[in-house]
Amino acid sequence: MSAIKETHFNFPGQQNFYKGKVRDVYTIGDKFLAMVVTDRISAFDVVLPEPIPFKGQVLNQIAAKFLQATVDIVPNWVLDIPDPNVTIGKICEPFKVEMVIRGYLAGHAWREYKAGRRSVCGVELPDGLRENDKLPVPIITPTTKASVGHDEDISREEIISRGIVSEEDYLELEKYTRAVFQRGTEMVAERGLILVDTKYEFGKADGKIYLIDEIHTPDSSRYFYSEGYEELQLRNEPQRQLSKEFVRKWLIENGFQGKEDQAIPKMSSEFVKSVSDRYIELYEHITGDTFIRQENSDPAARVEKNINEALKRLS
Repeated sequence: MSAIKETHFNFPGQQNFYKGKVRDVYTIGDKFLAMVVTDRISAFDVVLPEPIPFKGQVLNQIAAKFLQATVDIVPNWVLDIPDPNVTIGKICEPFKVEMVIRGYLAGHAWREYKAGRRSVCGVELPDGLRENDKLPVPIITPTTKASVGHDEDISREEIISRGIVSEEDYLELEKYTRAVFQRGTEMVAERGLILVDTKYEFGKADGKIYLIDEIHTPDSSRYFYSEGYEELQLRNEPQRQLSKEFVRKWLIENGFQGKEDQAIPKMSSEFVKSVSDRYIELYEHITGDTFIRQENSDPAARVEKNINEALKRLS
């Protein structure tokens, strides 16, 4: 199976290139960002050595669906989606925080809670909760947006007091975060899924706030199956979930949590295929559409051609 591990394009008017953990982002003139969603996969803020076939296509197409479905709540950066792995959008100045919202006690928040901490990002949690319990109301637990290394938890008060985001803008970000999360929750409930937690990124252009990057993908979100949720909680058993958490658990079981003295375990071809299958499974559950595999002996050449054609249309 072909996969896009990295790209090295040079487009007309290209001014900058940024390689993120998963995305290769090209700045075209002072107008456009061309974001290529590669098949790289990261966990614990480390890019793993093997790409996951079709992962980039899954992420880009899920994000496109939800961005279109929430444009009535908050404007977003998308201008064109010329390829299954590509989004071209408006250049925005990103806010230096990620807006994490949690409807259930899972993942990082559960690990903090289990360690005895009852305050996450300045939000107080009651005693007596169990892993994967539904929270009384969704909580926002923002993190700093690190250029390199690990993102860090931060409270609303610290964000505002340090001037990372103005109070006026931050209150808008919270409002948008809750509204988009609610919309996503309602949409996936129709597909038999629970949106457990997710993160959003926002930027500003011409004085206006835009929703940017991806939303509601398995890289940025965690999903449980609705069917059986209550029974599993009553029995205190793990939830059936569709997310990247199973990759993190596999890494932990194999002695890796992103620390400097730890080696990334070898990813077998069977494991890589299983991760690919899980991403496709989530795509089909969340969208209700059959996943169409964009199999190509040279997917990078396809991506480059489609971006060039789109830039001509947009210019």
